[in-house]
Amino acid sequence: MDKASLIGLLLGGLALVGGQYLEGGSLGMILQITALVIVFGGTLGAVSLSFSASQLKQALRELPHIVKEPKDQGPAHLTRLVDLAYRARREGLLSLERDLSAVSDPFMRRALQLVVDGHHPQQVREIMELELVHAEDVGLVPARVFEAAGGYAPTIGILGAVLGLIQVMQHLTEPAKLGTGVAVAFVATIYGVASANLIFLPIAQKLKLRHQKLLLHKEMILEGILALAQGDHPLLIAERMKGFLGGSAAAATAALTSPKVRVLTSRPKRPAESHDATPSSSSQ
Repeated sequence: MDKASLIGLLLGGLALVGGQYLEGGSLGMILQITALVIVFGGTLGAVSLSFSASQLKQALRELPHIVKEPKDQGPAHLTRLVDLAYRARREGLLSLERDLSAVSDPFMRRALQLVVDGHHPQQVREIMELELVHAEDVGLVPARVFEAAGGYAPTIGILGAVLGLIQVMQHLTEPAKLGTGVAVAFVATIYGVASANLIFLPIAQKLKLRHQKLLLHKEMILEGILALAQGDHPLLIAERMKGFLGGSAAAATAALTSPKVRVLTSRPKRPAESHDATPSSSSQ
């Protein structure tokens, strides 16, 4: 559970409601169904016109991840890379073929398959970098959807306020209704600005940051597999991977001290040779 997201949503809502009460208003004054329909309906229409149905579905699938923090797979990928590096160093690159089915990450499995098939490391880099570019474009779609919603919502809110003012102008002969009508008209502006800056844009920013972290892990996987293919020492590969984990020494240490790696790095000690002392014969 991502506590920061929940706290942010709660604080944003409490700030708006609390500010309204401090100004002497009531919650009912900012709860207007008409403004709600105009702002969110208009924003949804504009976003639907801007993106395809598949892209909108992709954005909706990412919504639960806003409050559900994904598990950090970086240390696990590092452990797997070090394990594979020791195996390749001991048994050869072709020995990794039997491990391909056990690799859950599609990007890592694809890169390993290319290495096992005998492709040159530079060719592997070119192929996988193209996949990285594609993954970056596709993965940013949900963030772009919510970013677009954050851009449309304030404008739709102003449109709702203008529509409300048009209704107010019809009652110019009744001054008692003007104040209430103007207040109701500007509720749409509140909805537009608040939804953009407290919901849509923060969601877009969080999705961007998480996608950047995912891409960083993919880059780590690519660099590790290329180093493995070139025959670099597994400990050197692990040290190089530290930068991709944000300099987290704890994560790197956990990877290096995992049971699998300990089994591969441990070597049986040679038995100590016994040297019998030859007694020196006394000279006759």
